[in-house]
Amino acid sequence: MINRNPLKMAAASLSIALLLAWLARLLLAFMIKIPPYDKPLKWMVEHIGSLPMMIAAAILLFGICYKKLFKQNLPWFPSGPLETYTPSHPLFRTIRWSFMTAFLKSLGLMLCFVIAGHVFAFVLIHYTPYDRTLVWVVNHIGSTPVIALFGCLLFLAFFFWTSRNMMMYLKEIRDGLKQMAAGKLDHEIPVKAADELAEIASGINELSKQFNHLLQEERNAEKSKNDLITGVSHDLRTPLTSILGFLELIEQDRYQDEVELRYFVNIAYEKSKHLKGLIDDLFEYTKLNNDIPLAMAKLDIVGFVRQLAEEFVPSLEKAGMSCRIQTGEPAIWISADGDLLARAYENLIANAIQYGHAGKFIDIQVECVHNEAVIRIINYGDPIPAKDVPYIFDRFYRVDRSRTAESGGTGLGLAITKSIVEAHSGKVSVRSSSKETAFETCYPQLP
Repeated sequence: MINRNPLKMAAASLSIALLLAWLARLLLAFMIKIPPYDKPLKWMVEHIGSLPMMIAAAILLFGICYKKLFKQNLPWFPSGPLETYTPSHPLFRTIRWSFMTAFLKSLGLMLCFVIAGHVFAFVLIHYTPYDRTLVWVVNHIGSTPVIALFGCLLFLAFFFWTSRNMMMYLKEIRDGLKQMAAGKLDHEIPVKAADELAEIASGINELSKQFNHLLQEERNAEKSKNDLITGVSHDLRTPLTSILGFLELIEQDRYQDEVELRYFVNIAYEKSKHLKGLIDDLFEYTKLNNDIPLAMAKLDIVGFVRQLAEEFVPSLEKAGMSCRIQTGEPAIWISADGDLLARAYENLIANAIQYGHAGKFIDIQVECVHNEAVIRIINYGDPIPAKDVPYIFDRFYRVDRSRTAESGGTGLGLAITKSIVEAHSGKVSVRSSSKETAFETCYPQLP
C-alpha cells in the first residue's frame, strides 16, 4: 500500500494555488494598461468579472498542484514512485498522447514566456534608460520577427525539456536490450510509463524471462543427460567387469574342477541377468521420458489393486508377509494405461516386500479424496532416513550406498514409477517414520 496524506497535499496545493492566483491578479492589473493586452483584458473584466476569473484560475492551479504533488516523492507527502500513477482512460495511455502533451506544454510555456518577454520589454522601454536600444530594434527589425524568432527558439527548448522523460525512457529500454544481448538475461527493464513504451518494456521483460527459463531448462536437460550417462556407465561397468573377470578365469582354465567351473558360470549368469534388468529398466525409463503415447482406457483402480495383490501372493508368502486391502469404495474409475500402471505398482509393492518384511504386513489403502483416486502402499519395516526422502525418486539413487547389486536393484525402479504416475497426470509422494513408510499416489477421478 502506498502511504499518502491527502489532507496535507490538499492544504499545500490550495496555499500554492491562492498565492499564484493573487500574483496573477497583480500581473493582470499591470497588463491591463499595456497594449495589445488592454482591450481583451478589459473586455474579460467587464463581461466576466475579476473575481470569477480568479476563482477559476485558483481551481485550475489547485488541480495542477495536487497532481504534481501526487506524482512526486517528497518527504512531506509520502507517495509512491512516478510509475505508480497511471491515467484511467486508455486514450491517455498512448505515445501519441505523450507527444501531444509535450507539444501542448511547450506551446503553453512558449506563449507565457513570449508574453512575459513582451511585458518585460514594455517595462524596459517606458521605465528604464535602455529604451533607445529596444526602440532601435523595434524600428529597424520589427517586434513581430523578434517575437517569432524568440518564440521558435523557446518552443524547441521547451519541447526538448518536456519530452526528456520519454527520450530517457527510450534510452533505458535500449540499454536494457543491450544488457540482454550481452547475455544478462536476468536484467529487467523498469516499467515506468503507462503507454506503448511500457507495453514494449513489459513484453521485453516477459520474453527475457521465458528465454531465460528455456535456457535454464536446456542447461538442466544437458546436466540431466550427463548425469544419466555417468550413472548408466557406472552401473553397467560394475556387473560387466564381474562377468568379464569370471569368463576370463574360465577362458584361461583357471578353475580346479567342474564344481568351481559351474560356480563361476553361475556368478556370470546372475551378473548377466542383473545387467539385462538394468538395460531393460533404462530403456523403459528413457521411453517414458520421451513422451511415448499411452494406451489410455477406463480403469477401476479398486479392482486393479485387488488383482495386483493376488499376483504378489507367492512373493509375500516367501517373505512371510501378507497384504491387506483397505477401501470403502466398490469402484473408483480413472483413465490409465493398465500395463504401465501395473509396472509402477509392481515396483512399489516389490520395494515394500524387500524393505518392509520385518513388519509382516503390507497395507494398500484406496479411497476417493476431493475427486481424486488416492492409493497408499504402507509397510512397517525400517524407516527411510529423513535426509534421503527428498531424493528417493531420483534415478540411480539408493538409500544404502553400500548395497550390493543383488539386494539393491538397478536404482531406477522408483524413478520409473514416478515417470509412469506423472504420465497419468498423477502425483506420487512418500512419508516415512519409525511407525510406517507410506508411498501415496493420486490420480484425477473420472466422473
